[in-house]
Amino acid sequence: MASTNALTTQISNLYGFIDCKNTSSSSSSPVFLQLLAIMAICFQSPLKPTSISPSSNNCRPNLSAQSFRCNFSKTLTADPQPVFTSVKSFAPATVANLGPGFDFLGAAVDGMGDVVSLRVDADVPPGEISIADIEGVGDSAKKLSKNPLWNCAGIAAISVMKMLGVRSVGLSLSLEKGLPLGSGLGSSAASAAAAAVSVNEIFGRKLGVHDLVLAGLESEAKVSGYHADNVAPALMGGFVLIRSYDPLELIPLRFPSDKELFFVLVNPEFEAPTKKMRAALPSEIGMSHHVWNCSQAAALVASVFQGDVKGLGKALSSDRIVEPTRAPLIPGMEGVKKAALEAGAFGCTISGAGPTAVAITDDEEKGRQIGERMVDAFWEEGKLKAVAMVKKLDRVGARLMSSNLI
Repeated sequence: MASTNALTTQISNLYGFIDCKNTSSSSSSPVFLQLLAIMAICFQSPLKPTSISPSSNNCRPNLSAQSFRCNFSKTLTADPQPVFTSVKSFAPATVANLGPGFDFLGAAVDGMGDVVSLRVDADVPPGEISIADIEGVGDSAKKLSKNPLWNCAGIAAISVMKMLGVRSVGLSLSLEKGLPLGSGLGSSAASAAAAAVSVNEIFGRKLGVHDLVLAGLESEAKVSGYHADNVAPALMGGFVLIRSYDPLELIPLRFPSDKELFFVLVNPEFEAPTKKMRAALPSEIGMSHHVWNCSQAAALVASVFQGDVKGLGKALSSDRIVEPTRAPLIPGMEGVKKAALEAGAFGCTISGAGPTAVAITDDEEKGRQIGERMVDAFWEEGKLKAVAMVKKLDRVGARLMSSNLI
C-alpha cells in the first residue's frame, strides 16, 4: 500500500504543473490520476516539424523538477565570444519507443555513443561551421556527408549557433561515430546531441537543455523524422516522456537509483533506415489496439517510477501497433524475441526502428546469457550475424568531456 501511495503522489506531482512551475494536484482520486496519466501519454505526435518563432521569453528548465514546457526556441541578439578554444562532448546511445511508447518514450544507454570535437577555426568564415573529419565504426566515414547542411551533427550545430547569434567566429567540427548507422540505437540523435552540447559549451553554456532538444529535433526532422524520443534522452539521460510536441513538453522519468536495470542489446548485421521503417507503419489503427497500447504505456511509466523491472519488461513487450508491422521486416526478429523471453528476459522488443533487439533484465550475468540466446536466434531464424551487449541506464545524458580555455 505504501508503494501505491508513493506512486500516487509521484503521478499527482508529475501532472500537476503549469509551464515550468510545479504545483500539487488538487485531487487524490486514483481514477482521476489514472485518467491524467493516460491523457498525458495518449496523444498524436506530429509527422512534420512545427515552425517555432524566436522569442526572448523562453522558459528555462529546472532539471530537478518533474517537467518543463518549451514554447519557443531562443535567439540571442548578442554575438557571444567563445570561452574555450576547443571542447569535446559525448552523447549516449538511446532506446526509443520502448514498445508501446512510439515517438513519446525513450531511454539513454550507458557506455556507448558518439563524440564531437569542436574548435574555433580562423580558416572558417565567421558565423559558419565546417566538418573537418568523420571517423568511427563501420562505414560511417564513407556514408556520412561532410557538408554540415546534410549531416545531423552539422545541422544541430548550425541550429545552436543561430540560437546564440554567433557571427564573429568560425568553428571546425570532428565527429567520432561510436554507433553504427541505421542500428536503432539513436545514431543520428547521438551525433546531434553531442554537436549541440559542444557548440553551447564553447560559448559558455548559455542555452538550456530544452533549446538543445529543439536543435536536435531540427536535425532529426531532416534525417529521420520529427521525433524526440532519441534526442531528448540522449541530452537529458534516463527515461524521458515527450508529453507534447507543440509546444514541446518533456518529462524526465526517474528510475530509482537503488534498483538494477540492464538493457540487453543485440545488433544484427542488417541496416534498417528509420525513414523506411516509419513508412511501413499503418495510417489507421483500431480502437482496441489504441486502448491497449495506451494502458501498456501508462503501465511502463508506472513501472519506471516504482523501479519495477518485471513490470517494465512486461509493458515493453506488449506493443500491438508498431512492432507487429516492423518485426517481419527484420529477418529473425520474431524468433529473437521468443528466445529472449524463454531465456528469462522480463521483456523484449525492437529498439527504435530496429534492427537492434532490446531485452530487459535486472541481473548482468543473466543478461549475458539472454544475449547469447538472442544472437543464436538471429542466425538460426534470420541468417544474420549479431553482436550482444549488456548495458546499464545512462542517467546523465550528453556531457562535456574536455575543454581548453582561451
